[in-house]
Amino acid sequence: MTTFLELLANGISVGAVYALIALGFVIIFKATEVVNFAHASLLLAGGFVVARLHSSIGFWAALLLGVAGAAAVGVLIEFLIIRRANVSSHSVLAIVTIGVDIVLTTELTRRIGTEVLALGDPWRDRVVHLGPVGIAQTRVVALAVAAVLITAFLLAFKHTGWGVAMRATAEDPETAALMGVRRGRVSMGAWAVAGALAAVAALFLCVFPTPGLDRSTTFAAMKAFPAAILGGLDSTTGALAGGLIIGVTETLMSGYQNDLVFLGRGIGDVAPFLVMIVVLLIRPAGLFGTRELARV
Repeated sequence: MTTFLELLANGISVGAVYALIALGFVIIFKATEVVNFAHASLLLAGGFVVARLHSSIGFWAALLLGVAGAAAVGVLIEFLIIRRANVSSHSVLAIVTIGVDIVLTTELTRRIGTEVLALGDPWRDRVVHLGPVGIAQTRVVALAVAAVLITAFLLAFKHTGWGVAMRATAEDPETAALMGVRRGRVSMGAWAVAGALAAVAALFLCVFPTPGLDRSTTFAAMKAFPAAILGGLDSTTGALAGGLIIGVTETLMSGYQNDLVFLGRGIGDVAPFLVMIVVLLIRPAGLFGTRELARV
């Protein structure tokens, strides 16, 4: 029972980090109707800045610069590529983001090389004990930070002018533009927020019990994509639910993989995508996604 509770607690904290990444997918999709496959490279960029600067300027300053750097990269992608791409198909723009991701990831992994970069977090390898259950302090902090950021975003999404503009753009872009909503600003803001959330997620993906930032970090980040699809690409609530479901599923499958040998080794890495496929077979729009209705 203790093992199950430890795995569940770790799964929830990891799921909260996945929810931050999935929320980035959702924000960009709601603002632009583009599936951003370059999101993993935004995460890698933010983590790389923190890893390179923490020893010289301190962890907190490096984290702020990492968040700002990832947000700036997101803005540049939107302004220089997405906005200026002379195509009307969102599917084509999604393919463009794949190319952007390849370029950015290749350059960043070239700079990282074979190293495993520490991010200099202040929590180190400390463990918090809640009765018989032990959980890494970084996991507890990750859960708390993710809860604060997601709550702040949801409040801003509902009660600020930027949030109203984004909801209007997501509902009907043409009408929103006619009513004075500047779609370019909304889109740029969405990419900046998504990049900032990705940088924060990078921190908690690369600290204890993970050894650090390396070439494989982008693969870990892409596990959040099933979370976004699972919850529904146009649902902020779905990003949270999808992240938690994927995090708990992955952790439990990895923790009990010795009892699930008949499913094959590494089932924890495959489990998020299996869950996504099963849910999409039942609900093609995701758990909280909007179903498109067509009159025949």
